[in-house]
Amino acid sequence: MIAETGLAAELQRLEALALIDWPAAAAARYRILRTLFERHASVALDRKNRSAAAQSFAEFRKQGGEALEDHARFEALHAQRYAADPAQWNWRRWPQAWRDPGSAEVEKFAAAHADEIRFHAFLQWLADRGLADAQRAAREAGMAIGLIGDLAVGTDGGGSHSWSRQHAVLVGLSVGAPPDLMNGLGQNWGLTAFSPRGLRASGYAPFIEMLRANLRHAGGLRIDHVLGLARLWLVPEGASANEGAYLHYPLTDMLRLIALESWRHRAVIVGEDLGTVPDGFRDQLDGAGIMGMRVLWFERAYELFVEPARWSSTAMATPTTHDLPTVAGWWAGRDIDWRSQLAQLPPDSSEAAERDIRERERHALWDAFRYAEVAQGEAPAPQQGASVIDAALKFVARTPAPLAIMPIEDIVGLDEQPNLPGTIDQHPNWRRRLPAPAADLFEAPAAAARLLSLREERPVK
Repeated sequence: MIAETGLAAELQRLEALALIDWPAAAAARYRILRTLFERHASVALDRKNRSAAAQSFAEFRKQGGEALEDHARFEALHAQRYAADPAQWNWRRWPQAWRDPGSAEVEKFAAAHADEIRFHAFLQWLADRGLADAQRAAREAGMAIGLIGDLAVGTDGGGSHSWSRQHAVLVGLSVGAPPDLMNGLGQNWGLTAFSPRGLRASGYAPFIEMLRANLRHAGGLRIDHVLGLARLWLVPEGASANEGAYLHYPLTDMLRLIALESWRHRAVIVGEDLGTVPDGFRDQLDGAGIMGMRVLWFERAYELFVEPARWSSTAMATPTTHDLPTVAGWWAGRDIDWRSQLAQLPPDSSEAAERDIRERERHALWDAFRYAEVAQGEAPAPQQGASVIDAALKFVARTPAPLAIMPIEDIVGLDEQPNLPGTIDQHPNWRRRLPAPAADLFEAPAAAARLLSLREERPVK
């Protein structure tokens, strides 16, 4: 396959890069997928000897219905419009005739570009098969839950979902977060979200459609910024993140629908309830059977870190998240390094002040570890985080949380966090490589020892 595409040299070049080059990697993958599609199409045309794969694809496309067809049409349209004029990357900049997915012009385009639309449906079929295979392998290997999907807080306002579900989404507004402890300037995520009025008017059909698609091949679902079920911080186009306002959502209706789909799919639900949490919100999540999230950095009582036994028994526990520093990174102050470099420190603070605070926090955390008997002796130096990781993982594992998730970055002992909110290209978000191939990642002695320790702390039931 690689020889057929002529990509061998390019793939070697990409693998040798210190950071992942996603545009170049995507272009290479696209060529490989095109080759796969051409092979598939040649087999599918032979109706007498149609393969099981061809039959599976035909059934998948039939079951996908309008949602799949709209997405495939959009992708084909978007590729054409963007190639003609890169300024038309957002469908709202297309000629008026193309902005309506039900227009006669779109129907004519679909008829004239049937193969291209079939190709984009084929890509969704491959993704669906991959997820199904991964979930099957996970369950057969003994994982009670298997995959836990991740439901984003919103979608790209210039993407297929917004184009095909215009009646149900907000236009001209971006989801974000107000200033808080970790991000003093607030955040603008560049995503749009559902319209409360649009959801009610449609009987919540787009919301239900989204839940079912995400639970199709998963044993659980993490809902990013679950606070958005109650209210979202929305920033007008062209405004700064601290100039937004909250828009309220029909929380009760949405929680009931999530609970129903959770029951139908026999899946656990985790709500990322971090940030500025309204009073009583976590009780409402608990009442709907949705686990919240408890993160080591935030579980404090005044300046003390809360002991494991006092953590919630109805929320997932974790040392950190992809948007926060790793354990070793926090201990070394790498997050302070980055926030200082990118002018993300709170307006009334300074780098020196932040480092003084972190020094006190390190001692408080190590004291908590010693009290919980997961560490002993004096606190390590800032750059010696290995033993801190070991202690943090044990500390979180000893909580009464029904589910504990340990980030892969902590298992393998990395300093850098995957993502820094509030940045686009200033920080290498989602571009860092893990230190070894996936098959070998946990073979390193330190990683293997941490996994063994976790198994001892939380035996498989």
